[in-house]
Amino acid sequence: MNPLEPLLAREPFLVLDGALATELERAGFAIDDPLWSALALMDAPERIAAVHRSYLEAGADVITTASYQATVPGFRRKGCTAAEARRLLRRSVRLAKDARDAYEEETGRHALVAASVGPYGAYLADGSEYRGRYGLSRAALAAFHRERLALLWDEGPDLIACETIPCLEEAEALADALAPYPAGCAWVSFSCADGRHTCGGDDIARCAAFLDGVPQIAAAGVNCAAPAYIAPLLSRMRAHTAKPLAAYPNSGEVFDTARRMWMGRPADFAALVPAWHAAGARLIGGCCRTTPDTIRALARVRDRLQGGRS
Repeated sequence: MNPLEPLLAREPFLVLDGALATELERAGFAIDDPLWSALALMDAPERIAAVHRSYLEAGADVITTASYQATVPGFRRKGCTAAEARRLLRRSVRLAKDARDAYEEETGRHALVAASVGPYGAYLADGSEYRGRYGLSRAALAAFHRERLALLWDEGPDLIACETIPCLEEAEALADALAPYPAGCAWVSFSCADGRHTCGGDDIARCAAFLDGVPQIAAAGVNCAAPAYIAPLLSRMRAHTAKPLAAYPNSGEVFDTARRMWMGRPADFAALVPAWHAAGARLIGGCCRTTPDTIRALARVRDRLQGGRS
């Protein structure tokens, strides 16, 4: 059974969580490493648990694991044995499930756990996650993702979040890797460079049309994009799929690579949600630089649209 369906039947939209890496950084944990936020799985798992808890307290219906940039080859490159690497991947799911279960026991409020799977370029840690076109075949990409999917799924997440996917080719490879799993077990969200195309240059309409025919895909969407692009992207996707759409953009700030700092001001997500929801978004959250305050504002919009929780 698609784990999103019971929640979507009673909510106008589900609130996803926000950024993990920048929240770890804000708490003083250095993420300037090829493993990025996954480094905390090795060195500071308690900090990951604290971030999960902060998003649950903010009202998130779904929290995502710290496995976006976690892979067996990546941990091996860091000096871990193969067994240690597999243990760390599994730990990412256990941390999220433990945080969710503790919160539910205290409050009675249930949330889902989505195991994060980033693109092949995230493992490379060379910026290619925002370009795609790695020079690998679809079969090779599927084989790369297959090992991580198996390890994460064995720990019992509610679903898989394939995030920041830069191109249709990698989405096709992920569909191949997900084929043995149940229907409705995953969502796929693309990183996008404008209001029409993925970062790899594919028309988002083609991506939506492809995912519409994959039974394992519970939802399709966009993340790690500018807030201004979300409504037009969702509108193009909506015309080509009946699946629920996901939207979790960056804060609206822009990283200045020369000055090595974030510039600009965060967007007012609460003001933008009505347009995203009207364009088909049923899963809404935040990506880079968003915070528990961002998610708290989204939860207030969700509750207002629903008419308030009983």
